[in-house]
Amino acid sequence: MPWTKSNYPESLKNFESRTRDKAVEIANALLEEGYEEGRAIAIAAAQAKEWARDHPQRTHANKNEEMRGAGHLHVVPLDGKWAIKIEGTEDPKFVAGTKSEAVKKAQEWASDENQSAIIHRKNGTVQTSYNYK
Repeated sequence: MPWTKSNYPESLKNFESRTRDKAVEIANALLEEGYEEGRAIAIAAAQAKEWARDHPQRTHANKNEEMRGAGHLHVVPLDGKWAIKIEGTEDPKFVAGTKSEAVKKAQEWASDENQSAIIHRKNGTVQTSYNYK
């Protein structure tokens, strides 16, 4: 039986709501893959806790409103610095002095908005990507 935000396993009742919602999402996916219900709940609970730890909730004031519904975020070299650009746009949304600073910010934004952060090398080729969808 698939679970919902209002109908979920008793073992998830003490989870913070966003963590519980993620656990329900994971558990439902595991059930579709044929996992036994008890095993699906246990795996989903552990993975949701890990997800919540790796994706801390930020207050609305800390979020960049321009990122809402944006396309993939790209960290690209720009005049000796590193920029974050939204896919399909020319103007950078953030410029940093170091690549690591730009990558950290792109990961934060992508995580907050369930997007992808694509990291490029100095020559423009893709180095790696982080998918938070």
